[in-house]
Amino acid sequence: MKKFFLLTAFAAFGLASAQEGFKLGAHIGAPTTGNSPFTLGLDAAYRWNIAKGFDLGVATGYSHYIGKSYDYPGGSIKGDDFGFIPVAVSGKYSFNGAPIAVGLDLGYGISTNSNVDGGLYALPKFIYNMPTGELYLGYQSISGKYGRGYYDDRPVVGKESVGAVIVGYNFYLK
Repeated sequence: MKKFFLLTAFAAFGLASAQEGFKLGAHIGAPTTGNSPFTLGLDAAYRWNIAKGFDLGVATGYSHYIGKSYDYPGGSIKGDDFGFIPVAVSGKYSFNGAPIAVGLDLGYGISTNSNVDGGLYALPKFIYNMPTGELYLGYQSISGKYGRGYYDDRPVVGKESVGAVIVGYNFYLK
């Protein structure tokens, strides 16, 4: 599946004949899963105008989830931080005559933590276009497998989706 998404991203580069825009920005969010109190990250995307109001390109970046602390009688345990590097195809549809748009980044999230595998990456978002960039609200989701050790060092393996409601701003670089 990784190869499919990478091949699609390279095909999008090859099909485009003109550079339409590079974006660089940051986001912060509130995870919807119980393993992190907040997330923050960097965004980068490169899109071409394919049709009137429709842009298609590639996106990447880094999302860092801060580990949550768990209190118990007599102390506390800090959970591990973890992060993902998305490799995605990025699409955006702008409504004619309005500063709003909808977008979707879809691809693979590469994990930076050895206990968490990468997985399917999706980021649907609502976008407000501004002269120097775009403000967006989205839901970032990465589904994959995890391996955790408990107090007796027995690893437990299962499936887990990591998700967060995020707000971000991307600057247009021309």
